[in-house]
Order: sequence, then C-alpha cells, then structure tokens
Amino acid sequence: MRSERSRFYAWNLGLPIAIALAIFVVFDLTSLDEVISNWLYYPDHAFPYGHNRLFENLTHRWPRIIPDLTGEAAIIGALLSFIWPLLKPERPGRLLNLLEKLHIAPLLRFTARHRRDLLYVVVAFAVVTGMIHFFKSHTSIYCPVETTLYGGAMAKKEWFENFTLLHEAGPGRCWPGGHASGGFTMVALYFVARRYRWRHARAVLYGSMLLGLIYGTTRVLQGWHFMSHTFWAGVIVWLGALLTALAFYGWRQLAKPYR
Repeated sequence: MRSERSRFYAWNLGLPIAIALAIFVVFDLTSLDEVISNWLYYPDHAFPYGHNRLFENLTHRWPRIIPDLTGEAAIIGALLSFIWPLLKPERPGRLLNLLEKLHIAPLLRFTARHRRDLLYVVVAFAVVTGMIHFFKSHTSIYCPVETTLYGGAMAKKEWFENFTLLHEAGPGRCWPGGHASGGFTMVALYFVARRYRWRHARAVLYGSMLLGLIYGTTRVLQGWHFMSHTFWAGVIVWLGALLTALAFYGWRQLAKPYR
C-alpha cells in the first residue's frame, strides 16, 4: 500500500514539480523566451497574426466556449442533482410519471448519482481560476508587446523578481497564461475519469494538455505571451486540479488501475 501511494504521488505531484523546476531553469534563468519571440517578431515590428481579427476569433474568443460550457454544464448539473431526492422517488406519483414520460427523470437520476463529480468540476474550475488570478496579480508581469523589447513602454521582468505574497504587485496581468489555463482546466475531467478507472482517461488527459498548449501557443504567435507562460499555466492548473481531486476523492480512488 505504501509503495502504491508513493508511486501515485511521485507521478502526480513529484513529476509536475520536477517539470516546474525544469521550466524555471530552462526559461526563467535564460533568455530562451526572448529567443523564441524574437524569431517570431517581424522586421516591420509586428508579431504574426497580432492584428488579424479572424485569427483572434478562431484561436482566442471562440475556443473559450469549450471550458465555459463545461463549467456551466457542471454548475447546472450540480444544482439539478439536489432535485431528484426531493421528489421522493421511492414513492412514485403523477409528477414522477410525467418526468419519466418527458425523459427528464433519467437526467435527474444521473445528476444525483454523480453529484460529487459535478461539484468537483465546479470547485476545481473555481480553484484553478483563483490560483491563476492570484499569480497574475501578485507578479504583475507584462506581455511581450507591452514591453520595450517589442515596442511597448514597460520593462520585461521575470515573475520571481516581482512576486509579492500579501498584496498585488502592480497592474501587469500576463503571467501565467490565462488563455492557456482555460484549455488546461479540462484536465479536471481526467480526474473524474480516473476515479471511475475509465480506460480512455489518458485520452482525456492528453486532449486537455493539447488544448492548453494550442491555446497558449497561439497567443505567443500574437505577441501576447512568452512561451514559458503556457508551460507555467499547465503546471499550476494541474496542481490545483490534483489537490482538489484529492480533497474530493482521496488518492486511493485516483490510483486504482484502469479497467
């Protein structure tokens, strides 16, 4: 049992922390972020697609519908989950018969059965969003196009140079990547799938990671983020979703082998 627990925490907590250290060394302690952005920065002082309205809609505005709808569906489902027990299903009546005919009863039964999962998704989204906003406001890092490196007025700084714990560091709000974190938050569904030992849980994980990387990389192309901002968003989201999952399910349910 101890080795199983150690293995679980090594993969789910130890590995993300190791990745965070690697990001810190490879990006934050070097100029690799600038090298990547310089390579993308056009000679006429512009980033590709920086002012392209269609690209902005396709990669930034419209994709928000995926995490937004997921969160809204979880909230609605969590609220509906409290209705079925109030209907006293052990004593069928006219109302229950009507709900069955309208095919509403199966939905209410489903939400009641998965109330914990729905509440987990709601809380995980809230925790992750809160963590991202905390780090944004307590580091006050400006986006590439806002810095003097790329035509802006603000100096480029690393997040650890500006970090304050108890109060906001300033008006900058670029670290970590907010748009990337929206895609990464879908990883909450992976922990739900992991709880049920669903054999496609890894596909949910890889899809969530890919979505976050796509969200973040497109913003790098527009000059609104450095590449490391995306990677940091992924680490922070993972840790937030993991800790919330541990609070809801415990490590034993998450460590069971796949079916």
